[in-house]
Amino acid sequence: MREVIVVGAGPVGLLLTAELRRLGVEVTTLEKRPGPGDGTRAIGIHPPALAALEASGATERLLADAVRVERGEARTDGRLVGAVDFRRLSARFPFVATLPQRVTEGVLADLAGPIERGVTVASVQDEGDRMRVHTAEGRELTARVVIVAGGWGGRALAYRPAAMRAHEYRDRYLMTDTVLSASDPVAVIRLDAAGVMESFPLPGSARRFVLHDAEGGPDVPDARYERMRRALRERGEEEAAERMQVVTAFRVRRLVAPRLHRGALVVVGDAAHEVSPIGGQGMNLGLLDAATLAPLVAERIRTGSPASAALDHWERRRVRSARIAAGMASVNTAIGRPAGAVAHRIRGVALGMLLRGPVGAVLTRAYAMGFDADAR
Repeated sequence: MREVIVVGAGPVGLLLTAELRRLGVEVTTLEKRPGPGDGTRAIGIHPPALAALEASGATERLLADAVRVERGEARTDGRLVGAVDFRRLSARFPFVATLPQRVTEGVLADLAGPIERGVTVASVQDEGDRMRVHTAEGRELTARVVIVAGGWGGRALAYRPAAMRAHEYRDRYLMTDTVLSASDPVAVIRLDAAGVMESFPLPGSARRFVLHDAEGGPDVPDARYERMRRALRERGEEEAAERMQVVTAFRVRRLVAPRLHRGALVVVGDAAHEVSPIGGQGMNLGLLDAATLAPLVAERIRTGSPASAALDHWERRRVRSARIAAGMASVNTAIGRPAGAVAHRIRGVALGMLLRGPVGAVLTRAYAMGFDADAR
């Protein structure tokens, strides 16, 4: 019987595997994808996650390749209305580190070690003294603890579908990563009457542009490309409009599970809480889940004790943090929607007043995940 089986080898599963092995736990990690993922949505690692990753050695390696975003600007109709300055945070890492998700996964994969790929977990059963895992390939494995870190696709392994329905937002976004001749290491949020456009620096003079697809239209490559190019030109981003290549589309959902563990089955990351990527906190929530869970699981394996009180405390902290992040993401999504002329002007004035006033410090901390229960 294995000590721990981790289901999923995205960033969260890889960190969990690396941390458990670092703490002396024997781990089997199962991943249905045959190779590393090529996901690109999550690019920002926030201060609490950078601090939590430090013990594993990941932070130093990630920062070697990342852009350190110390400032974010809010603009409306081309005017600067306010800014957040992460350098004012009382955090060990007073910035947001940005880099492609595949780079983050590569660093964590090196730390995690061997992964069993091409294995699809079909079900997990609690047999009292052990957990039994059935795979679609006909294998049966047993373990003392099973941790589901397989994203939203792994949710059905732990929750009844009827009890865990995600809220589907009506919003759709377009996204492109574009290499420019030069890129300022400042994040920019543009609020126009047509909706929000976000712009984030990436390594190699690249920038990510995320556009609220208010215009709508066919969700096919050529149509997406034309809408994004038109929006970039309208906002003065001529070079990006000419240089961009691939434009993708995505929608957003919200779900926060009230429970993250039952017996020896634990759920982390997007399998347990899915928040809008507008705000970039989803992957960070999962990384903090993993970093704070690993010592508890290692202690359980070492002592043979269920450690239910410690897991209950961990669960309360992580659910509370997920609800905070989901609430912020909902507010950001609502603010970034198209607005009529009057509402748009009021929105711009209000945002400027908030960012320039005492509330600005609170918002800066919130955008940097400073209100996460495990922030340090």
